[in-house]
Amino acid sequence: MADEGPGWQTYAYHRRFLLGEKRNELVNLGEVQRYGRDAFGDPDFVSVYGLRPTEWYARGVRLLGRTVVECTRDLFADLIASDLAAVAKTVTTGGSIVIDPFAGSGNTLYWITRNVEPAHSVGFEQDDVVFELTRRNLSILGLGIDVLHDTYERGLKMLTVRGDELIILFVSPPWGEALDPDAGLDLRRTTPPVAEIVDLAAAVFNRHKLLFGIQAYESVNADSLAEVTARFESSALHVYDINPQAQNPGLLLGTVGWIAPSLHVRERDKKTAEADRPLL
Repeated sequence: MADEGPGWQTYAYHRRFLLGEKRNELVNLGEVQRYGRDAFGDPDFVSVYGLRPTEWYARGVRLLGRTVVECTRDLFADLIASDLAAVAKTVTTGGSIVIDPFAGSGNTLYWITRNVEPAHSVGFEQDDVVFELTRRNLSILGLGIDVLHDTYERGLKMLTVRGDELIILFVSPPWGEALDPDAGLDLRRTTPPVAEIVDLAAAVFNRHKLLFGIQAYESVNADSLAEVTARFESSALHVYDINPQAQNPGLLLGTVGWIAPSLHVRERDKKTAEADRPLL
C-alpha cells in the first residue's frame, strides 16, 4: 500500500502530520476533507469503496492517519482495475483469482474484484491495527472480500489455485524512502523490493499464467524499472493524469508465463511471439 505521491511544496506539513503524529490514530471527517482540500484541492479526494468521505464516514468506516495518505482512492483504483481487466480479457483461462499481498484498506482489491469479476479475491495485511480496521470496514459495507492477517510470503505459499486460473496480483508495498521528489520512485527501495515480490510469486505459481499490476509513479528510476520488466514476457507503464496539483500515479503492468498482445514484448521473446502469430 503506497500513496499516489506528494504535492511536495503544497502540503508537506499535512502529509507529515498524518504520517507522523496522527499515523496510528483514527482521523475525523474534517481532517480527511482538509487533507484532500489542502493536498489536492478536493475535499472528496479520499473517496474509497465507491463512497465519498461524508458517505463512508456516515456508515461507520474509519481510517488511520497513515491510511488516509497511503490508500488507493477510488479514482486511481478504478483506473488500475480497468487496465488489469482489459489485459486479463486477452488471455483464455479457466477463470481468475485476484491477490493483493499488501491489502491495506482493501480498496484496490475491491475495485479490481468489481472490474475483473474473479472466482475469488484475497488480500494479506501484516499490520495488526490496519488489519483489524480493514476487516471491520469491509464487514460494515458487506463487500465480501477476504483480507487475511498474515505476511505476503506465508499468504502466497498457503493459497490453493487451480492450474487453469489466471493469477492477478496487485503489488503495492510500502514506499518509505523509495520515493524521491527529484529522482522519482526506485522500485529497488520499496519494502520489500518489487523484484523480490515478483520472484516469489513466480516461484510459488510457476505453472500458472500471472498478471502483475505494480503501483508506480510518473517518474520511475530507469535502472529499477529495467530490473523489474526484465522478469516479464510483456509489460507497459501507464501514468494517469489525475492530479492537477501534484505528481501523477502510475501502474506497471507485466505478465509471466504468457504474452499479452496489448503490452510491449520483452526483446528476447519477440521471435517467439512472431512465430506464434497466425498467418493471414
